[in-house]
Amino acid sequence: MEHVYLDHNATTPVDDSVLEAMLPYLRGRYGNASSRHELGTAARKAVNIAREQVAALVNVQPSQVIFVSGGTEANNMFVRGTAGYLKPTQIAVSAIEHPCVAKPAQDLARQGWKLRKLAVTGDGEVELGDVDEALKEPTGVVSVMLANNETGVIQDVAAVAERVRRAKAWMHTDAVQALGKIPVDFAALNVHAMTLSAHKIYGPKGAGAMVMDKRLQIRPIIHGGGHEQGLRSGTENVPAIVGFGAACELAAGRMPELASRLTAMRERLEGGLHGLGAVIFGEHAPRIPNTSYFAFRGIVGETLVIELDKEGFAVAPGAACSSANPEPSATLIAMGVEAELARGAVRFSLGAANTAQQIDDFLRALSAAVTRLRSMTAVAA
Repeated sequence: MEHVYLDHNATTPVDDSVLEAMLPYLRGRYGNASSRHELGTAARKAVNIAREQVAALVNVQPSQVIFVSGGTEANNMFVRGTAGYLKPTQIAVSAIEHPCVAKPAQDLARQGWKLRKLAVTGDGEVELGDVDEALKEPTGVVSVMLANNETGVIQDVAAVAERVRRAKAWMHTDAVQALGKIPVDFAALNVHAMTLSAHKIYGPKGAGAMVMDKRLQIRPIIHGGGHEQGLRSGTENVPAIVGFGAACELAAGRMPELASRLTAMRERLEGGLHGLGAVIFGEHAPRIPNTSYFAFRGIVGETLVIELDKEGFAVAPGAACSSANPEPSATLIAMGVEAELARGAVRFSLGAANTAQQIDDFLRALSAAVTRLRSMTAVAA
């Protein structure tokens, strides 16, 4: 059975045009971009073109784009790299950050930094009043993601950045989930650093970028031959970088049309969800157009995901589950959602290939699965 893929916030398929751009650098043009011979020069030229393509999508100069292996490395690079130049003060991150920001921030707290988690509203928006309160203390580093990977809620990063700059701290945003879905403009957001990743925008896994204000001081977390302006050593992954550039160019060309189409499909989905009695998280806040995060009271999200998978639909649970210790989503707990409901969370994230017919088919399968699981619960009771 071929699955209908509805988990695009986890990863996206590589677009055919992106793969076509990459293939020459997996075959005949295999040179090391640091080599001085013709094959190396061709690889360096390809990396430079990709850097220009990435830079164009987020409105920066190519020299501001530092290629890394993905979003996790870029986020660690910012948190650890900036801390390496600063005396320990306070690091402030939103309570809904991805673990690759939250965990290095927790690590700094074990090294003399004070960790401050910025509160969010019931709809998952960072509370600007709490940002103001946090910045009353000396602060070195702040990170607030642009769009949450679970709820899809868009944060007012520019408003946070304005406050952070007044406090003379460094401001970063993880824009991985926003890129390619909404316009992302580095200058308009007023940040010092931004994280991007290729595999969320129909590019390959293994390529990402840290976009930096040229005045930002950052200590490398990977040392070696001095690649990427000395900030990220290691032989460049030329095929993946080329794919990243091609994916950025693809996103720039189709974003308005795609966003409009995905929004219409999400509205169709959420009309059906309301009819089935679902709770939709963050629905009253601005969201990226492809994402819906919901739960049904009395139904465990992991169980519902398994039932939907049997019916040919790939969605994601909203909890970091293990068989021994199922934990509810930290994002939902930060939003004030009770733990039992949070354990029911399911994330639905649309992509370019999805259709309105698939939405209707999904809703029918979901209705049947919810009815089945509720009847099983009733029998067990």
